[in-house]
Amino acid sequence: MSGSIAQAFAHNFLGQSPHWYKATIVGFLILNAVVLFTIGPVAAGWLLVIEFIFTLAMALKCYPLMPGGLLLIEALLLKMTTPQALYDELLHNFPVILLLMFMVAGIYFMKDLLLFLFSRLLLGVRSKAILALMFCFLSAFLSAFLDALTVTAVIISAAVGFYSVYHRVASGNDPRKDSEFGDDEHLPSRHHEDLNQFRAFLRSLLMHGAVGTALGGVCTLVGEPQNLLIGHEMGWHFGEFFQKVAPVSLPVLAAGLVTCVLLEKLRWFGYGTLLPDNVRAVLANYAAEDNAKRTPRQTAALLVQGAAALILIGCLAFHLAEVGLIGLMVIVLITAFTGITDEHRLGSAFKDAMPFTALLVVFFAVVAVIHDQQLFAPLIQWVLALPMDQQPGMLFIANGLLSAISDNVFVATIYITEVKQAFLAGHMTREHFETLAIAINTGTNLPSVATPNGQAAFLFLLTSAIAPLVRLSYGRMVWMAVPYTVVMGLLGWYAVSYWL
Repeated sequence: MSGSIAQAFAHNFLGQSPHWYKATIVGFLILNAVVLFTIGPVAAGWLLVIEFIFTLAMALKCYPLMPGGLLLIEALLLKMTTPQALYDELLHNFPVILLLMFMVAGIYFMKDLLLFLFSRLLLGVRSKAILALMFCFLSAFLSAFLDALTVTAVIISAAVGFYSVYHRVASGNDPRKDSEFGDDEHLPSRHHEDLNQFRAFLRSLLMHGAVGTALGGVCTLVGEPQNLLIGHEMGWHFGEFFQKVAPVSLPVLAAGLVTCVLLEKLRWFGYGTLLPDNVRAVLANYAAEDNAKRTPRQTAALLVQGAAALILIGCLAFHLAEVGLIGLMVIVLITAFTGITDEHRLGSAFKDAMPFTALLVVFFAVVAVIHDQQLFAPLIQWVLALPMDQQPGMLFIANGLLSAISDNVFVATIYITEVKQAFLAGHMTREHFETLAIAINTGTNLPSVATPNGQAAFLFLLTSAIAPLVRLSYGRMVWMAVPYTVVMGLLGWYAVSYWL
């Protein structure tokens, strides 16, 4: 009896994850305590960061919330950080949590409109290079004024819509009725090749869109949270911020868009896959039938969603309220005027957002450990001890490396605080202070596209519903981001070092 209970516990631990993965997580939990008591908290802190990145990399084996959460519970028990430090970190990032809770759900209620608009774009533009360029540019433009997570949520919602339509039709199901589309078991073998090609097609568009959020987000005061932080510390308004970072942000934006087109033309790093003809035919038929069968109620619902989208864009552009509160307003407006009054239909809108929200809390716990153990302090002190002419370039590199493994808002907060203290102490001129602020801003925004944990939008994409459907793993995201990382990182570093 006791043996069967032990086997049941072993089977239940992390569910269907491979045995080697379960053993690895148990090994991590044991190793952390050993390293902490033998080598010290700094080594244990860095080990914890590496382990958490491992759980993100293995997201398709097991959702990172569970193994990552176990690691952070242990960190709290071992006093590598405290519940109060975690709470303070969450309080500091509450706008992001609020955004995920409500804005992503708000986008869910616009899925019919998004599918309507994006299907016209997808079917109307035959050139894959032009289509990819449009995805990248529109994501960049929107992210300069809206929020990168909101833009990413829109792209994900559209991709899930396309995938579900084709998968249901290929499986012999009604695409307009809810049915399982994450399992290929009932998919006829003749459709497998088209589905794999369609997955590669969607992966490339998703990655172009995600990179676009970084290209546009760096340009303006409201593009990323750390931009607001740095702009506040420097006293820059919207126009002044844009002008200050333009020598770096605009050349990188242009280079990023050129890279997008070249990747599609050269078909490198997993890009360049075309939309299969059979998939195009299915999506075109679906759109034509939708137009023919659309009822007055459905038309009215589309008009309501369109009006809500315009209100959303206006409120975000003028920052009339926190992004999450605007998302809640969108939920209320759309549901109230489209006849959605069922609690269960409301609840389904939050399914995608809440797991990632919980994961983000665990991520902020890692940030709390980094802060409490001062893991980044030696690198900060080393950069600020360099000769002044070397500081901007090295600050860009240091911020990029740390942002790729940590939270870019957290990294920006630490660096701008340290640099401002040095300025107030009279160790640098105002001009040099501004140069370093630009280096911090661009460093936390551009090279951090190297990994999914470097950008919240990338992490959201990795852990979203679309990632397992199109086989977008951590390693594949890193690989597909390599050309963008090299171009954006090198050009950004050169611009910071020699053009400011």
